[in-house]
Amino acid sequence: MHYLSTRGDPERKRFCEILLEGLAPDGGLYLPEHYPQVDVATLARWREIFNQGTSAARRDSTQPTGYAELAFEILSLYMDDIPADDLRALCRKTYTPEVFGSAEIAPLKPLEPGLYLEALSNGPTLAFKDMAMQLLGNLFEYELARRGEELNIFGATSGDTGSAAEYAMRGKKGVRVFMTSPNGRMSPFQQAQMFSLQDDNIHNLAVEGVFDDCQDIVKAVSNDLEFKRRYKIGTVNSINWARLLAQVVYYFAGYFQATQTDPQKVSFTVPSGNFGNICAGHVARMMGLPIEQLVVATNENDVLDEFFKTGVYRVRGSADTFETSSPSMDISKASNFERFVCDLLGRLTHDEGGVSGHNANATDKVKFLFGEQLAKQGYFDLSADPHFEQAAARYGFASGRSSHADRLATIRDTHQRFGVTIDTHTADGLKVAREQGLGITKPPMIVLETALPIKFAATIEEALGHLPERPAKFEGIEALPKRVKVIPADVGVVKDYIQAHCPA
Repeated sequence: MHYLSTRGDPERKRFCEILLEGLAPDGGLYLPEHYPQVDVATLARWREIFNQGTSAARRDSTQPTGYAELAFEILSLYMDDIPADDLRALCRKTYTPEVFGSAEIAPLKPLEPGLYLEALSNGPTLAFKDMAMQLLGNLFEYELARRGEELNIFGATSGDTGSAAEYAMRGKKGVRVFMTSPNGRMSPFQQAQMFSLQDDNIHNLAVEGVFDDCQDIVKAVSNDLEFKRRYKIGTVNSINWARLLAQVVYYFAGYFQATQTDPQKVSFTVPSGNFGNICAGHVARMMGLPIEQLVVATNENDVLDEFFKTGVYRVRGSADTFETSSPSMDISKASNFERFVCDLLGRLTHDEGGVSGHNANATDKVKFLFGEQLAKQGYFDLSADPHFEQAAARYGFASGRSSHADRLATIRDTHQRFGVTIDTHTADGLKVAREQGLGITKPPMIVLETALPIKFAATIEEALGHLPERPAKFEGIEALPKRVKVIPADVGVVKDYIQAHCPA
């Protein structure tokens, strides 16, 4: 498998090259030259692998989980420059009951007929980011050891990516983490998870601004090729293809748990700000997973909802980015959206034998839209482009928006009717999912759970009148000493900090 940039850079690269690289040299994001196709026979075989492995791990927790075996099957299609035995060992090391709390790893919770929650928040930092980040940490350590190199990870977080990355990378040989976050805009629990870490290889930088300012700094540093190469800069944000690819696995796992036969269809609703989580669903669908709808759920920062309803992608500045009670989605520049737009505009060309090549017109347009037009006027408009209609018709996308009042109502309703407490982002997803219509005549709807409620305790208390349950290992975390540096939203300041804390 080779990878190409969404903006047309002609160099084709293997997986382990882009694993450590992040953005492509032209500022684009990497995509595979084709999506491997999964037929009904392969789906049936993977279903058996998942079910048998899950049953074995339930009986004996030392056995490899079905999720780990499924991860190997999917990832090996894209990571074919890692020896199969090594990749299988990495998957088995990552996806264990000890780390994720159950043999299923991502168990499905039925709420009502046709509606499920897929639990993705049982990892070390209680958020879905652990599903990919735990694998990414092991992949980094493995590849750096093979090369005898070191890596300085530079990232941005709106809440959960940072802690998931830091917990995955602490203690990893040859890895340092420099993580930016918007100062004061994460929940107290999220801040405590990150800032209480005292490991020498973990550096927290609280930026005076919003998440988009942090993300802009990461992109600016990644686009400075001399600095990036000199200081061996890599990324863990979902612009890193390896992280997004790891998320593809739980779409297949959710499908196998919600259905009995292939190719029965399902739909997914995904709370989304940066478009990484749902972009993994797009990849799964492009591979052949029978997904009817991919529903994007946003909060008041509704850039993505606006696009899927109107064809206009309009980013907002810091002053127009709302601070909400689902703060991990307080994002107005969806980095991964570029990957989907590249596919939407016809990146892949087809003949009777399947994918036959790449459409340079698509990557040229993506380069213009994301590399030039957004920078100049802050939006682009695809409403008159015939490709826009395909977002729903061909790719299955729909969208909806949720507000603070909606979140409170959904949290209360879910607790009262089902005895289940959900976090604020999952509440956004449930509210939007129900708007699509549920019932026995529709495919099962799976809402991706994003975090445990304790991470957003104040809003849960507002909705229910009491605090959510707190895992014992996190008692008193907010009172722990903090290790964080507050800085202005300035690329030069960040570069100076990196230079001062790692050898060139």
